[in-house]
Amino acid sequence: MRAPRYVAALAAAGLLAGCGAASSPNAPLKMAFVYATSTQNPFQEMAFGAKAAASDAGNVDLALSAPSGVDGPQEVSLFQSAIRNSKDGVALETLTPDLFVRPLNQAADLGVPVVAVDTVPPAGTKVELYIGNSNTELGKALGEEFVKRVPENATGEVVLGNAIPGLTLLQQRLDGMKSVIQAKRPGLKVLGPFDSGSEPTSNFTKWNDLVKANPNAIAYLGVGAQDAVSLALIQKNTGRRFLAGSCDPDAAALQAVKDGYVFALASPEHWLKGYVALRLLIDHKRGKQMPKGWWNTGSLVVNAANIDQIMARQKDEDSRKAAFKAETEKQLASPDAHLRPLSEAN
Repeated sequence: MRAPRYVAALAAAGLLAGCGAASSPNAPLKMAFVYATSTQNPFQEMAFGAKAAASDAGNVDLALSAPSGVDGPQEVSLFQSAIRNSKDGVALETLTPDLFVRPLNQAADLGVPVVAVDTVPPAGTKVELYIGNSNTELGKALGEEFVKRVPENATGEVVLGNAIPGLTLLQQRLDGMKSVIQAKRPGLKVLGPFDSGSEPTSNFTKWNDLVKANPNAIAYLGVGAQDAVSLALIQKNTGRRFLAGSCDPDAAALQAVKDGYVFALASPEHWLKGYVALRLLIDHKRGKQMPKGWWNTGSLVVNAANIDQIMARQKDEDSRKAAFKAETEKQLASPDAHLRPLSEAN
């Protein structure tokens, strides 16, 4: 009679079948979200989503950590600390995925569940779930918004900027946008993409130089969070007006849409990624099977038609949580509607 009690005690302590054993419903959990930088809107949005998921699930000790600026080696150190201290699960967003092959395999060896967020997990790792939007479709959506504002027979130059050259997800956005422009407005000459810098100061300086170097362009289009902010400021400073568009619902970028300096933003809806990733990790530890593949959380075009609604949504963490509530419930209730093979992530 004593043996079953002994086995149960070991299981409760996580000493049987490794630390990956499911916890009881609402058991205390220690989890982490590690992300690329604390200073830019996309990553802040994901962190807000992760916090909301932990709050909704209850009894989750969530540690948030990120460098104060994109720093791959420092983020690796933060991740390694997270897998030691938050063994119930870690969500990882990184702009330097190639640096994480060994750390991710260390997590697997320790039995720590990991979900990749925003960036596809690098080859050679055992991460089987990626939460992210289609960046190809995001770029196409921004391209469609652009061509609505340009006559079919238009000629002239369009300058493209890439905030992080070499980062696959941004190149996918650019490729999607460029494909629409070339197919629907063949008279336009697409220049670039040129390096536009990811940090606010460098982004403004580089866009300012690009606008000066290409003074006759009819449009300047980016795919990063700071591009719209910089392009709006350049118009304010110079008095020159041109078509400008980009991605991400940074507060200053939203104001630029409201003020008419930016025709549209394509939002990857980063908040949803953080929420879904953390919620799936929590549910897994509390008894549900972890999905495998690419979970496409979707995207949104922000323009003059919905800018007031989106600005209200983005007011604070509570407004975000309330606005996304129906969508998060819908997605979590229908995993198969959002899952595709990991190899199809684009």
